[in-house]
Amino acid sequence: MNIVRIDIHKLKIAISNPIRVKLGVIDAAQNIVVKITTQSGLYGWGEASPFAPITGDSQDSNYAAAQQMARMIKDKDALAIEARMAEINGLSVGEPSVRSAFDMALYDIAAKAAGMPLYRFLGGERREIRTDLTIGWRDTVADTVAQARNILAANFNAIKLKVGRPGLVDVAHVTAVRELVGPDIALKIDSNQGWDYPTAVANIKAMADLDLDYAEQPLAVWDYDNMARLRDKVDLPICADESVFDHHDALKLVRHGAADYLNIKLGKAGGIHTGLKINAIAEAAGAKCMIGCFAESRLGLSAAAHLAMARPNITFIDLDSCYHFKSDPVIGGVTFDDEIGGLLHLPDTPGHGAEIDVSALDPENSIQI
Repeated sequence: MNIVRIDIHKLKIAISNPIRVKLGVIDAAQNIVVKITTQSGLYGWGEASPFAPITGDSQDSNYAAAQQMARMIKDKDALAIEARMAEINGLSVGEPSVRSAFDMALYDIAAKAAGMPLYRFLGGERREIRTDLTIGWRDTVADTVAQARNILAANFNAIKLKVGRPGLVDVAHVTAVRELVGPDIALKIDSNQGWDYPTAVANIKAMADLDLDYAEQPLAVWDYDNMARLRDKVDLPICADESVFDHHDALKLVRHGAADYLNIKLGKAGGIHTGLKINAIAEAAGAKCMIGCFAESRLGLSAAAHLAMARPNITFIDLDSCYHFKSDPVIGGVTFDDEIGGLLHLPDTPGHGAEIDVSALDPENSIQI
């Protein structure tokens, strides 16, 4: 099933309220979408959502790299995912976001060719998956609590709070949210590398009575030794995010004893192909995984949700980016329950089920290979 055409588009989606974290501010989704069409007429869609402080790439660099990747794989078999991804991954060790877009599109085609929804093509079965909703940095504790109150009113059962502020500033924010939501709502904290070792110890110990699920990326990406020390020092599980891009990182982290959980983001991993490897290594080491996101639309979130559905070891779900969007350019794909906050519904249509409404795309920022 050879590839006959690849369409590459820039996609910008406005965000209602900018999301502030330690590493920067996300005020719009600046993404790339890829459509791969085969000689049989089957096609697949994929999405890249670069975030330079983490992935080291951008919309413009993704757009240029996508054209090289498209020329490399055009006229070749779309179903030979192992070979196609080896070629794409061999082109650059960078540009993980757009490598992920090609990966999603290839898996979409393969599952469609098999006549299966992607999660079944990956060997999974239907199970309930429910995302948390994230609160970015707010100027005051009252602002944080107001956001938490909105999330509670929407019937979510899990909240992730962005932390990583200096000293013990975060403690008041997290404590106030726990007091608001009570004991039955799951709370997680994500420092985005914002603390050093002493500050992480002090904050986690100060939050010891708040019944948190985990502390995500409390230290710098390279600081495996102190991540391991932190695990030994505190009772709270440690989740690695920016420290784990691919399966090689996953192996190093579990060998170091540096993390209890690993956060798979398709935009870091370069797609489902590597995400499966990360999960396998975690599972072999007795570690759970979470599935995360950057600023993907429901297109990218659909592919991620199918991977999570297919692998029960992916326990924690953080696929909330599109909640912040002013518009939705996606047709089909994952949807969110109107009454049960964060509950994801995946269609049983073949593939990942999502595609972009072409009316949302700008012809001036598109190219066909």
